[in-house]
Amino acid sequence: MSDDEDATDGCPMHGGGYGGNGDDQLSYGSYLKVPELLSLQQTETDPAAHDELLFITIHQAYELWFKQIIYELLSIRQLLDKGDIYESTRLFDRVLTIEELLVDQIHILETMRPRDFLAFRSALQPASGFQSIQFREVEFLSGIGRPGILEHVHLTDEERQRLEQRIEEPSLREGLYQLLADKGYDVAVPERLEPFEGEDRERTITALAEIYGNPREHQDVYSLIEKFVDHDQNLLLWRFHHVRVVERLISTKQGTGGSPGVEYLESTLDKRAFPLLWEARGELDDETYFGLDPLGDDLNPEHPT
Repeated sequence: MSDDEDATDGCPMHGGGYGGNGDDQLSYGSYLKVPELLSLQQTETDPAAHDELLFITIHQAYELWFKQIIYELLSIRQLLDKGDIYESTRLFDRVLTIEELLVDQIHILETMRPRDFLAFRSALQPASGFQSIQFREVEFLSGIGRPGILEHVHLTDEERQRLEQRIEEPSLREGLYQLLADKGYDVAVPERLEPFEGEDRERTITALAEIYGNPREHQDVYSLIEKFVDHDQNLLLWRFHHVRVVERLISTKQGTGGSPGVEYLESTLDKRAFPLLWEARGELDDETYFGLDPLGDDLNPEHPT
């Protein structure tokens, strides 16, 4: 095989490089805008601190994945409105796989020593991860957050408009409970980012406990709501691992954006979009399910199900 043939073998887009063949033919590089993409990692230090490129690359990769997550969550929200449990569950599997990648990716930053980060940290002022608009969108779409948080973040007019739109739109939390209500489950549908309270909370937990207590009878719904729990858990894990990485790098130093740093990040670790899905399983009675075979057979006649 010639060198020219070998250069294109096995690649779905021929072109022999980022620039293609010098004409307008689509190539791998031109389709993915690789030259433009690789030009975006611009350091603030001069001469550039060695680990600043790593820091920029990781966070830009996060923003690309956040964009994909938002795209999928918006699609899931539409599917919930249509009552499509199967496709909602399928797309949520994709979101969860991406989130697991993001949790793992944060640990690449641990290959930096504290002094390596300090070599460029001051150049980041006053930028901060707290300002990630897309991560806020993920939170608002999921049903986490409060409108007042926008008062504490520096935003462009376009960014503020985007986040205000997310706050006004129905969240996934509303979509989930509306779907359950439409399927005949006695649940309340929350208002935007408002919590469940009083009688609405109690009857919703009771309905969810019925699903968790009888997963075979509610298989499709059970599988779907567990995807929401997985999503909540992945966001919790991402925050936890992020806090620990930051603590390893700067300990008790103030954050670059002026926040208390680790102290502030610690305060975010209890955020949950779907707290009732977690609480409902605590309503299951030990005695009711004692002796139940995971395959569905009752192993203890004295405690029939």
